[in-house]
Order: sequence, then structure tokens, then C-alpha cells
Amino acid sequence: MSDDTLRIDRSAKTLRTLALERMREAIMDFHFQPGERLVERPLCDQLGVSRSVVREVLRQLEAEGLVQMIPGHGPAVAKPDLGRTDEIYELRALLEGIAARACAMSATDEQISLLDSALANLFDAWASGQPVEVMRATAKFYEVLFEAADKRIAWEIVNGLNVRINQLRSMTIASENRREPAIAEMTGIMDAIRSRKPEEAEAAARRHVESAWKIARNALRLGSLD
Repeated sequence: MSDDTLRIDRSAKTLRTLALERMREAIMDFHFQPGERLVERPLCDQLGVSRSVVREVLRQLEAEGLVQMIPGHGPAVAKPDLGRTDEIYELRALLEGIAARACAMSATDEQISLLDSALANLFDAWASGQPVEVMRATAKFYEVLFEAADKRIAWEIVNGLNVRINQLRSMTIASENRREPAIAEMTGIMDAIRSRKPEEAEAAARRHVESAWKIARNALRLGSLD
């Protein structure tokens, strides 16, 4: 990603919102590496916004867990914590498994059709080779899944973690040879839901999370050795 690609166009959205979206994408896409300092003046130039907007954006990203303040150095891209990562994946495995099970038990044909469409969009995103598009399509698939499962509180929990989940998801998407296994795992989830097999749907959903969990854990352990 070149510096020019960070620059935003003026539109109906506020500059703060646009700059926040662009910075999130830049962090997820590893334009800024974990641990890299985020210096205000270069960010102002790259984004084409004022220092006050950059400060607001950095404060929001800190609240979301994507930026951390380092004493004596200022803001930097947060490095995911291995212990907290384990907890996030534990929650994902539990909640996504519950949602897949509920879908297999009670989703309507129309809801399953919406899930099929969301999954097709996810596969298209994988084919595009654009990690940000894969993350967006994945988040949309799970939104449809939890809606079909009528697990609204569970989705609120997952949605509240989505920024951190996407930071980890960006690592797994970028890992070598992840695409085909991920597609096979997601296909397995949908096959079980369509076949109205709750236990198999839950198990498939948990396997998918556990596979991603293993990749993220290995990436974090290797990063700690750099």
C-alpha cells in the first residue's frame, strides 16, 4: 500500500470517520506492522487531514485495542497478546458453534438461502486475493449466521470483538495455504446446516475456529521470537 492510497476523498462522511476506516484497513492489511510507531505528522500527510483528526483517530483505535500507548514513544500498532488471543478464540468457538447448531435446527429455507449467498460472496472475496474484502465478507457471513440462529446477544458479543477478531483474522488470511482449507471448512459448516444436522454443524464451526486459532497462535509465537 503506497502512501497515496491512504489519502481520503471528501464526502458526506466526516473526515474523522473516513480517516478511522482507512487506518483500520491499513493496520489490518499490515501497511503498519504490529509494534510500529504511529507518528502524527506523517499520518497527517498520508491521510490529508489535520493533527486533531489524527489524534481522535488514534484515541479511538486505542479504545478498540488496535493501538497502544508506549511510554516514552507514543502510539504504536498493538501487538496481539497470546493469552487474550486464546480467550478470543475460545469465545468464537463456543458462540459460532452454538449459532451453527441453532441454524441447523431452526433456520428457514429463506435464511439458509441468505447464508448460501453470503458464503458465495465470501468465496468470491477469497478469489479476489484482497484480505480486507475477505474479512468484510467473513464478518457478513457470521452476521447472517447469528441472525438466522436468532442468537442476537451472542452476536453482540462477537460484534464487540470484531475489531480484534479481524486483526487476528488478517494474520490467518495472510498465512500460506490458508485459502483452500478455509473454503473446505466453511463448506462443511453449510453442508451440515442444509442437511439439518445440528451436532455436525456445531462441530464443523468449532473445527474452523480451532484451525484459525492454531495458525494465529503459531504466528504470534514466531513473532515473539523476531
